[in-house]
Amino acid sequence: MTFNELNLIEPILKALENEGYTNPTPIQEQAIPILLQGKDLLGCAQTGTGKTAAFAIPILQTLHRDHAERAPKLIKTLILTPTRELAIQIGESFAAYGKGLGLRHTVIFGGVPQGAQVQALRNGVEILIATPGRLLDLVSQGYISFKDISIFVLDEADRMLDMGFIHDVKKVVAKLPAKRQTLFFSATMPTEIQKLANTILNKPEFVEVTPVSTTAETVQQSVYFVDKKDKRQLLAHVLTNRDIKRVLVFTRTKHGADKVVKDLEKVGVKAEAIHGNKSQNARQRALNNFKDGNIRALIATDIAARGIDVDLLSHVINYEIPEVPETYVHRIGRTGRAGASGIAMSFCDSEEKSDWRNIEKLIGMKIPIVDKHPYPMSAEGMVHINLPKGKDVVRRPNAINSGGSAPKRRFNHSNNNNNTRKPL
Repeated sequence: MTFNELNLIEPILKALENEGYTNPTPIQEQAIPILLQGKDLLGCAQTGTGKTAAFAIPILQTLHRDHAERAPKLIKTLILTPTRELAIQIGESFAAYGKGLGLRHTVIFGGVPQGAQVQALRNGVEILIATPGRLLDLVSQGYISFKDISIFVLDEADRMLDMGFIHDVKKVVAKLPAKRQTLFFSATMPTEIQKLANTILNKPEFVEVTPVSTTAETVQQSVYFVDKKDKRQLLAHVLTNRDIKRVLVFTRTKHGADKVVKDLEKVGVKAEAIHGNKSQNARQRALNNFKDGNIRALIATDIAARGIDVDLLSHVINYEIPEVPETYVHRIGRTGRAGASGIAMSFCDSEEKSDWRNIEKLIGMKIPIVDKHPYPMSAEGMVHINLPKGKDVVRRPNAINSGGSAPKRRFNHSNNNNNTRKPL
């Protein structure tokens, strides 16, 4: 299927063509027709599936269609998202796909002075993209009214829960007009998120793409068993491979991210950290430096990383194993997008053994073990790991970054479209 078959208007088709896209991803193919009919939608889709365009395109077309019937410069669409980075990227998507439509949008978030955001609101916008805290703050100051909103998008609902924003979300929903179209997206559906969806959606259509337990075939995964004290040296060793141009490294904590940056700088690897303790300007600067190739490594916590979208990111490293198995799937989903190949490496110490087993149980596969590297786990650590013996363990002696070339894998791309760029 192509975008031409989705009954999209010419300006949007032209904008998509300018961005290099001709074929919709599965969630776009399913969601766009539903949303163009004005129906509510419950979408379960993980990062990298093209979710943003799945709602941005039909919203733009609906607002353009209703142009003659609406008062200009009034907020008609509200998109609520958990992080500054994701809000900015959603704004960029609306700007790209809405060229020539004459629809105004703005992005508001905390951590920066509100002056410019307030001025944009005074000038009038039809599409508002916001994080919960700053949105409620400006509402309380009288700068924002919800009375004209006809479309509401709640994006990354599970991350809202993780970040403690659910109460703020409920406050926002309580202020919205009862008559509206609601779009609800979440990568996972824990009980509390399901309950929230049930309270704000009206006879929704359900779309599910790539269950959270599924890792992309295009991502080559491996695990290095290593003592905790040796992870720093192992990371430096891995990055001696100059083929790794840009790498996204995940840590569990903000402090851990900062420490990894210092360790890499000591061995001459340019790196920056992105996490909640950084100012908005610092976070955006780090992300831009990473995208532009000014730094080689971006060190991120999970919350800060949601929304990071980098073209053709080849490598992801789990410096620390996540405690929540689904988080692993989200992390490695940053690479191997739109049919491109990617590599995900994980450093597992003895204290993380149970977390790693839970990950393998979730995704239903044994990750190949790299057992030839300069910092193998000590005998004591291996006893604690207590690896299963026999055919269940897949070992890959000549692994990437261990002195040889990684064996090439062939993938079945039958479910992929012909785009060569990342999903929208």
